[in-house]
Amino acid sequence: MTSVIKSTNHRLAKALTSAVCAVGLSAMFLASPFGTTDAQASEGRFIPAVASSPPPSGARNLCSQYRWACTAKRSAALSSQSEMQIVKQVNRRVNASTREVTDQSQYKTRELWALPTTRGGDCEDFALLKKRDLINAGVDPNKLLIATVLDTRRTPHAVLIYRSANGDLVLDNLTNRIKPWKATRYLFLRMQDPNQPQRWVGVYGKS
Repeated sequence: MTSVIKSTNHRLAKALTSAVCAVGLSAMFLASPFGTTDAQASEGRFIPAVASSPPPSGARNLCSQYRWACTAKRSAALSSQSEMQIVKQVNRRVNASTREVTDQSQYKTRELWALPTTRGGDCEDFALLKKRDLINAGVDPNKLLIATVLDTRRTPHAVLIYRSANGDLVLDNLTNRIKPWKATRYLFLRMQDPNQPQRWVGVYGKS
């Protein structure tokens, strides 16, 4: 059994480091996600945090480059209806106004996490811009977590998670539809720690 687990982890790490949008665990297990109960977590509404994890290679300097991307400071609560309306608006606007450009084309490197330029950006750049704009619009930063996944073609990809009262929703540059994480058919690998966003957790959750 141990050899099977090691083989599976090796294949996942290899996949993470080989793609354009490459977005690789210690043994410290974590509690239920921030703001959730054990019952809610077991129902699958929220992405389960399994263990602490190093950040994606492109996100190692994220907190020093963009302090807002890792802040745990709470903002004044909006009503659920108002917040959801803002989330939909920002998701659609960023998707419509930002062109998809690879890091290789723009920076001559395989992976660099940054806000989109006038040329555009790739998946994690979309996620960063959405997070910044939602924070500026008054959405609690603790509800906005960048996650890395394997998409339906099992290609490395990054999305923004909006932790709503009813579960984790996915803001994706590949679609304007905001779906529950379970409805994406993505394989979730890592995300920002809901309790300490400057850290990352392994999730390994299949939707």
